[in-house]
Order: sequence, then structure tokens, then C-alpha cells
Amino acid sequence: MSQDYFAHPTAIIDEGCIIGAGTKIWHFSHIMAGCVIGAQCNLGQNVVVSPKVVLGNNVRVQNNVSIYEGVICEDDVFLGPSMVFTNVINPRSAVSRKNEYKQTLVKKGATIGANATIVCGNTIGEYAFIGAGAVVTKDVPAYALLVGNPARQTGWMSEYGHKLKFDAAGKAVCPESGAIYEFRSGNLYKNS
Repeated sequence: MSQDYFAHPTAIIDEGCIIGAGTKIWHFSHIMAGCVIGAQCNLGQNVVVSPKVVLGNNVRVQNNVSIYEGVICEDDVFLGPSMVFTNVINPRSAVSRKNEYKQTLVKKGATIGANATIVCGNTIGEYAFIGAGAVVTKDVPAYALLVGNPARQTGWMSEYGHKLKFDAAGKAVCPESGAIYEFRSGNLYKNS
């Protein structure tokens, strides 16, 4: 049976993982048994995907990212260079906590910048934008822009990755796509 994805000869692909068509896995990466990687993904150099991890379609994982058990990334997620996921709240070397892994959900279109840290048990909303070096310790709303340590919200981002500027009526227009965004019931939505 032929594979319909690319893996660099230095990559280690364990038996028992599912990898979608058109996905590319680069130098020195390790894809572990029991994970699911969607179609058209790109995993950079020195990436580890642990068992039970799920990556949707068109996920971009930059160099030096370890994706631990408990992490689910929906379609079109961007994981910046050397960003970090955790999966245990209170790790200790001498105490096994493998039965305490917490789920982290990264929703469709979200971006996590270089060297950011995502503390486990949180959800990153659709199209949220986590700035480089931020440390996320709580759930992130859809389209929110977070920076700093601990991460705090400093604005809102469009699906094309532009900081939104709202008019007096509470509407914003993405300068690239022309899409209109507005608040309804306290949440930001893109008008269809």
C-alpha cells in the first residue's frame, strides 16, 4: 500500500498513526502511534506528535513543536516555532500523572505565535491570535488577540490576521478581505 503523504527520510513514523493525503513531515520529526493528522498539513523540523493527538486539515506546525496527548487542533491552525503545549497542571518527576492529562482544544483558524505557551485544559477559540511568547492560562474567545505573560487580551483579529478597528456602531471591516465583524450577545462574529 503506497502512502499519499511525504515524510523526510530522517522522520520517524510509527505504525498505527493516520496521516492524510498531501501532508508533509520534515527532518527529525517523530509521529507516534495512535495520532491522527489530517490532509495537507505541514510539520516542520523536530516536531513530535504524541499518541491520541488529533490535527485537522491544513494545520501548519513550525519547527521544534511537541504536541502532547490531550491536544486537539481543528482545521487551519498555525503553531509557531518552538511554541509549547502542556498536558498536566502539576507535574512532578516522581509522581505519575498519566491519568490526569487535560485536554487542550485549538479551534479552527487559530494562530499560536513563536515561543508561546498554552497551559493545558484551555480552549483557544476560532481565529484567535496568540502573540509570540504569550503564556495562555485560561480560555480564549474567538477572534481574540492575546499577548504577554500571563496572556491578556489587547484586541480582536480578523480571519485574515489583521487587528480590527471598530467604528462607533461597533462594527469593523477586515482591510484585506472586506469582511464585516460585529458583536452579538458579547461575542464577536463575522457577518456572512
